[in-house]
Amino acid sequence: MTDYKAPLRDMQFVLNEVIGLEAHYKGLGLDIDAQFINAVMDEGARFTENELAPMNREADEEGVHFDNGVVTTPKGFKEAYKKYCENGWPSFTANSDFGGQDLPNSLATPFHEMTMSANLSWRTYPGLTEGAILAIDKHGSDELKKTYMEKMVSGEWTGTMCLTEPQAGTDLGMLRTKATPNADGSYAVTGTKIFITGGENDLSDNIVHLVLATLPDAPKGSKGISLFLVPKFIPHEDGTPGMRNTMGCGSVEHKMGIKASATCVLNFENAKGWIVGGDHKGLACMFTMMNDARFQVGLQGNGIAEMAFQGALEYAKDRIQTRSLSGPKNPEKVADPIIVHPDVRRMLLTQKALVEGCRAMSYYVSTLLDKERFESDPIKHKENEALLAFFIPIVKSFLTDVGQEVSSLGVQVYGGHGFIREWGMEQLMRDSRILMLYEGTNGIQALDFISRKILGNGGTVLNGFIEKIAAFCEINNNDGITGKLNKRLQTVLVEWKILCAKVMEMAQDDVEEIGATSVDFLQYSSYAMLAFFWAEMASTAQDKLDAGSSDVDFYNSKITTAQFYFDRILPRTHMHRANLLSGADNLMTLDAEHFAF
Repeated sequence: MTDYKAPLRDMQFVLNEVIGLEAHYKGLGLDIDAQFINAVMDEGARFTENELAPMNREADEEGVHFDNGVVTTPKGFKEAYKKYCENGWPSFTANSDFGGQDLPNSLATPFHEMTMSANLSWRTYPGLTEGAILAIDKHGSDELKKTYMEKMVSGEWTGTMCLTEPQAGTDLGMLRTKATPNADGSYAVTGTKIFITGGENDLSDNIVHLVLATLPDAPKGSKGISLFLVPKFIPHEDGTPGMRNTMGCGSVEHKMGIKASATCVLNFENAKGWIVGGDHKGLACMFTMMNDARFQVGLQGNGIAEMAFQGALEYAKDRIQTRSLSGPKNPEKVADPIIVHPDVRRMLLTQKALVEGCRAMSYYVSTLLDKERFESDPIKHKENEALLAFFIPIVKSFLTDVGQEVSSLGVQVYGGHGFIREWGMEQLMRDSRILMLYEGTNGIQALDFISRKILGNGGTVLNGFIEKIAAFCEINNNDGITGKLNKRLQTVLVEWKILCAKVMEMAQDDVEEIGATSVDFLQYSSYAMLAFFWAEMASTAQDKLDAGSSDVDFYNSKITTAQFYFDRILPRTHMHRANLLSGADNLMTLDAEHFAF
């Protein structure tokens, strides 16, 4: 199995040279320089390469242990988590009022990507805690914050979000978990939740569950949902864990992948909890967690893809099979390494183009998360919120699709060895598959994208971002290679605008068209968006070469990969355009009973 190496050079290129993170921070009033940025990434690389990656395959083989309600994580997980907390990683972006460092999301994002590449199962435990911290900080009472925040920010206590029930996945209006008021102002929560990541674990002293439930007088459907904080152990006044709450883990799921991540069934029996955010406000509170979780899941897709690319590239350089079609490239050996073969290069370049392009996209979106937290101008803040909301379903769905595609290509590069567990590639493919389902399936993300982010504002946000890309193309419309890419991108922008208008027109004529066009329009938008990020990276690389940089190979590889993306991957938009313009009839005409006979 390939040893994970954090792609620091590429990360630094995107953050420091393309985005210009130091200037971005200065614009938000943050005093963070490039030296600090690089130091954080160096330290993150050391932790992930030395502590997390070596456990990954063995933890997949071992899985989690479940015995009478008790979950034990694989060998080494607890020790790595302790070091993670000692190094201050849990508090990285948290509120300084509770011991956090108040550092921006864009600085944490590369580290999070590293953890996902190195050991996705391990990353799931602290990942959900970060979302729970956000929800409590934004919506919790002062008393709840005082009791729980410092322990969670330090990593001493972990957190979960408990949404799904056996009969209620996407449709949260079907929830059956109930909460009834107690005389002391708390609530008795009763119900069963499934698919709860880290719902039981041995990493922390306490687990803080955020649970969706309905009050006795709640309106029907999603408008009647409330959010409750339900701890595993009810804290004493001094903050130490006290009495065990009346809830427990009934079982853990036996899964296709992420086997070292405890996916739990939790049973609440009049468990003591406290309301967060007020009566019937649960869904709005939970979306504070959901937006963060969806971004993080998208990042998980790219993290897995990076590891798959690293493995495939190393194998392709080492594995010798047959001769190059144009003659021997290594005549001293009995065969050539498979990287000389065009089809293997097609797969490797597809991996590289998707991984590095999606990294640029996700890092850009992380700067929008910064602006959501630190932007003081109310008009700019509102504009940024709309743009962030627009990007979230793209990042979640497209990057997780990429994770599955790139890991599948990795298996193919390895050939028969890719199908064998010891090589580690099939684990990446299994682990990545859940990401297309997590936090709302990718089909649900596409529906959200069409209905809320396009139809909801008449395409205003999309068209505004298209204009931003068009302005970039105009500025960089030179006669060189990168200028030619930008001219091709301008053609895509015209078609993209036309398609947006067409989709809105089709949806007005027939409501079924919303669902029929949603996935293909999101995919089209994602590939078009990635073309912009590749054009931006290629232009930056060309500027560096023109300025006389000695890092010639790196910058030339960026330009060559951008050309590959435009030539070989961007044409996928033609298929998605044809699909969505074909209409809903070819999907809806066949009666359900006639699908099979």
